[in-house]
Amino acid sequence: MQTIGEKISELRKGKKMTQEQLAEIMHVSSQAVSKWENDLSIPDLPILVQLADYFQVSLDEIVRPQKEQPVRYVDQVTKKPMEQMTLHIYVLSSDGDKVKINLPMGLVKVAIETGMKMPNMGGNESLKEIDFEQIYAMVESGLIGKIVEIESSDGDTVEIVVD
Repeated sequence: MQTIGEKISELRKGKKMTQEQLAEIMHVSSQAVSKWENDLSIPDLPILVQLADYFQVSLDEIVRPQKEQPVRYVDQVTKKPMEQMTLHIYVLSSDGDKVKINLPMGLVKVAIETGMKMPNMGGNESLKEIDFEQIYAMVESGLIGKIVEIESSDGDTVEIVVD
């Protein structure tokens, strides 16, 4: 589970910023940023809100523990109907770009049947290699959770989670 400090550090590094640069934007000392990132202190609520706004994430993404979505098999009796399931695609580029896509599995099925291709998001080539037909088949058989996690040599990250 990531701490608040680890999340702040990850967000800052995702924008290729120094602690000094973030401190200047937040109107605090670089020592304050260092203390946050080393979990020696946490920012006050107004600064947490300012951080969330600056990094274009929700406050929850900074302060709440991330829920890990382990892959697991759910039997057909327990599994939700495909129409009630969602495919989540998270793309975090090394440049700090963040893309979140939430697709109902029914739409994924239509896209597969019609031969629709995944759009190129921010020049990220990682999604072109993903076989959505295979993912759909795995989910249909009962596999859910974080199904795909890719980290490219350029530092781009792609995650696909189904719930």
